[in-house]
Amino acid sequence: MTIHEILQKYWGFNSFRPFQEEIIASVLDGKDTLAILPTGGGKSVCFQVPALATDGLCLVISPLIALMKDQVENLKRKGIPALAIYSGMAFPEIKKTLQNAAHGNYKFLYVSPERLETRLFLEYLPALHINLLAVDEAHCISQWGYDFRPPYTRIAALRELIPSVPVLALTASATQIVQADICEKLNRPEQTGKPTRPWQRFQQSFARPNLSYSVFNVPSKQNKLLEILNKVKGSAIVYCKSRKNTTEVARLLKMNNISADFYHAGLTGAERNEKQENWINNRIRVIACTNAFGMGIDKPDVRVVVHYDVPDCLENYYQEAGRAGRDGKRAYAVLLYNNKELESLLEQVELRFPAEERIKEVYIAIMNHLQIPAGTGEGMSYDFDMAAFASAFKLDVLTVNYAIKALEQEGIISYNEVFFNPSSVVFTTRKEELRDFENMHPELEPLVKGLLRSYEGIFDFPAIIYESKLAKFLHRDVNEIKQSLQQLHGHHIIQYSPQKDTPQVCLLQNRVYTDSYTFNNAGYRKRKECFKQRAEAMIAFVRNTAECRSKLIAAYFNNESLPACAICDNCINAVPVPISGADFEKLSDYVLEKAGAGSIQVKELLAGLKGMHEKNLWKAIDYLLAEEKIRIDKGGNISVKS
Repeated sequence: MTIHEILQKYWGFNSFRPFQEEIIASVLDGKDTLAILPTGGGKSVCFQVPALATDGLCLVISPLIALMKDQVENLKRKGIPALAIYSGMAFPEIKKTLQNAAHGNYKFLYVSPERLETRLFLEYLPALHINLLAVDEAHCISQWGYDFRPPYTRIAALRELIPSVPVLALTASATQIVQADICEKLNRPEQTGKPTRPWQRFQQSFARPNLSYSVFNVPSKQNKLLEILNKVKGSAIVYCKSRKNTTEVARLLKMNNISADFYHAGLTGAERNEKQENWINNRIRVIACTNAFGMGIDKPDVRVVVHYDVPDCLENYYQEAGRAGRDGKRAYAVLLYNNKELESLLEQVELRFPAEERIKEVYIAIMNHLQIPAGTGEGMSYDFDMAAFASAFKLDVLTVNYAIKALEQEGIISYNEVFFNPSSVVFTTRKEELRDFENMHPELEPLVKGLLRSYEGIFDFPAIIYESKLAKFLHRDVNEIKQSLQQLHGHHIIQYSPQKDTPQVCLLQNRVYTDSYTFNNAGYRKRKECFKQRAEAMIAFVRNTAECRSKLIAAYFNNESLPACAICDNCINAVPVPISGADFEKLSDYVLEKAGAGSIQVKELLAGLKGMHEKNLWKAIDYLLAEEKIRIDKGGNISVKS
């Protein structure tokens, strides 16, 4: 089939989106290709279509388990065989997946970057017949970017083993510096007698013609948020920096009869899935969340994304705001801030990059806390309560957090705030003894039979199980199934390990002797400077009240030819709204009259206006504030000064 026939058959489209066809052609020509496509721009089609057009298996590297699972399920629904390997899978399950990928009729294998150098993966690699290496979230390979993930650097070693396979690197946001770093880190190894061909780069416009950006410096974020959500109907996301804010915002919205829930990484996997599904299926209207929410979620009808706190950088802001209006209809991206937040953002530079000596102190304390002898520990994982650790060693918990991040980026340790390890079961008794046990405990026999029928090899290796699926299969309550599994465990019939959802520290290297401790200070200081530059760019974006916000974003990502959007707050405010002296005096008197009768909200003043533009009301309010005839409190209430 041609690429157009594949697109029509599996996606139902007659034509490609901008640059998709050119990217696919570049990949099919065997060229290393970098694609910068905005959130919702159709990145997956760019590697899925060429992979289907050629023999072999496409290896997709992604850092996000949720995204991998989602894409595999979407492919399966289209009748396209796909597999995934991610953390939490048992060894036999990983081995079976690799066997299927090597010898079955599969077209896609999704893996996390951590899997690339494992002995088992490398053992099966020659048999996989890879036709394309797709690197999703490719900006993660650059330590000068906003989301550097050290495991991504392992992709370079993989290319040494499959030098003839082209790579397609995909990301939604990367500056020119990061783009160059991606290409350098993923360069095809030199082949004898074959010159290395330059990368093909494609960058879709950063313009979102249907998305209106607005920034508000407000005395009361709560009131402004309610005003926005009452004005703009439909599905919404409210991004917050702290878990506490997500719960408080959700509570505020529910108190004002707006359907809402909260989401953050501290919830269990089951809780996160339930809240996410409720929002996707419009059972709740607004999700108040940290940036743990959103990656891989394709909900086209989001009408507004509100940033309740200022993001760390424009990369994050652009990606998160871009989750609004993917259906092409008018949508809004609103950022709320106060001046103190902007000051705090610059202060974050020193907080997030502790002194190198302090990082060493935290490393030694962690090793002592976990009782790891020098020269040992590589590959081991340990439960790790960061708050308890910081308290025990009299360390500031934020310093510990950012020191751990620095150690992660140096490939010394890794830290999973929420480590998902699904339930597993293996039989620990002989089959002959099992029959006697079933005769003595007939109430547990259906569960035993259900386990044996559902999970192949469960007598030999631990099998990943899902209690909810077992409950459905046996027509039993899930809590009853869990209790029965505990009973079987207590009788030494099975070894049952329930699902685990706890923070974990994993050692990527053996513990070093104190005298041998080394740290890449130069790289660390450059990352600090890059962070500072991103923070300054974010502050400049927020404070800019003159230039088109779409142009500001495009200029940051080096696409300066973008025309003004005409729908952001700065573009709208640039259009003068004429007002006569008589009308201005009339408006001023109106404000004084209403505010003189008792404090009043701006929205109440607007409700009483007929035939007057909102901008002219604000002109009158600004004038009265400057003349000190009125005041506005933190709640946004206007009153006359006595």
